[in-house]
Amino acid sequence: MNNRMEADAIIVGSGPGGATLARALAKQGKRVLLLERGVDHRRAFYYGTYLGPLIYSDRASLLFTQEGLNIVRPLMVGGATSMYCGCAAPPPPWFKDKYGVDIDAEVDETVAELEIAALPPELRGAASTRIADAAKSIGYAWEPQLKFMKPGRAHPFDCGAKCMLGCRCGAKWNAAEYVDEAVASGATLSTRACIDRVIVEQGRCIGVAGRLSGKPFEARAKTVILAAGGIGTPRILQASGFAGAGIGMTMDVTVMVYGFSDKPGIGKEPPMTWSWENLDEGYMLSTLADPWLVFPFIMAFKGLKYPLYWPKWNRLLGVMIKLKDEVSGGVFSNGKISKPLTTRDRERMAAAQRVCERVLETAGAKPSSIFVTPQRGTHPSGTVRIGTMLDENLQTQTPGLYVCDASTFPEALARPTVLTIIGLAKRLAKRLLATDLA
Repeated sequence: MNNRMEADAIIVGSGPGGATLARALAKQGKRVLLLERGVDHRRAFYYGTYLGPLIYSDRASLLFTQEGLNIVRPLMVGGATSMYCGCAAPPPPWFKDKYGVDIDAEVDETVAELEIAALPPELRGAASTRIADAAKSIGYAWEPQLKFMKPGRAHPFDCGAKCMLGCRCGAKWNAAEYVDEAVASGATLSTRACIDRVIVEQGRCIGVAGRLSGKPFEARAKTVILAAGGIGTPRILQASGFAGAGIGMTMDVTVMVYGFSDKPGIGKEPPMTWSWENLDEGYMLSTLADPWLVFPFIMAFKGLKYPLYWPKWNRLLGVMIKLKDEVSGGVFSNGKISKPLTTRDRERMAAAQRVCERVLETAGAKPSSIFVTPQRGTHPSGTVRIGTMLDENLQTQTPGLYVCDASTFPEALARPTVLTIIGLAKRLAKRLLATDLA
């Protein structure tokens, strides 16, 4: 017989959406069951090292779409915030204007609570600042990037491209910190919980079923919130019979445009300290480079000669393009993921690449050294979209079942996603508490 667990609210996934909800509901005395597929790796010797992602990311960081886009998907307590650049950005204006989702108050509250701010000038990196100054000199108004990062709490502050593997110095906020607060307030965290499906009886969602440490189990609650991410959430819904889940997705398709100069590069500097958004064309640019040992592996996917650039990594200048890609492809029940670029996507990417080339040349990169990395998918999202499968309150058509993660985005954000997800989760928590988890 299956093990049986009960709670007021079941939350699947401990990334920024799930962690924020668990914390808010537990602090108000609700019985919260937080189910996480992975475990807590923060205190392991390999966390934040090159070995780490091989252990705690999906398919050892070798998850690809059918078109060849690489997706690094952390499966652990804290979710994507365990391997992000610590960047923060409010939701784009269209989120409220077009879809009626107003989370401005919740975002402002989070900015104040977590003291979100740009790094001080002396920590933004000399090479990164040189790139930003070059961009400004040719008419692009780059700004310091807001960060979920407080250098004062680091021991000591030691941030570079390697921080994308996991923060070892402690400066960067991780959603696992909200999980810690939720557990301290009475929430139950169950790791190694693989959720197969939601349980619907008489038209209402009343729980989930799956495997806990390999053994079958069921959990029952009045309210179920799926926060398993842009890939995990639609797969659970597909297995539960929800037509439409996973059909179409956005990815904030990303490339880096690289060049080499005669001066030290950005690899040992904090990632993404400067950025610029072209809202009209639909892309974001930022200073970014692959970590030292990751660089040759990524370059091998581009061609045999590119890993040979590895010895010049210390002189690498890089500008990331994050594209506002159109909805296409999807996450399918057979395990495959597809994310083709549309004609418009390719046009915008080409335009962004031309801007990056100008910026890098102005910053001192040798024109003959400039090249573009293979495409990768940084933010799997838009697979259970607001306005398609969810209402503006993140509720499905099945009472008692909500979604709160990047899968809810009706369009690609083309900007850092974590602050938007936290805002959505805080707003949803307020609604659930006001309606007694109805």
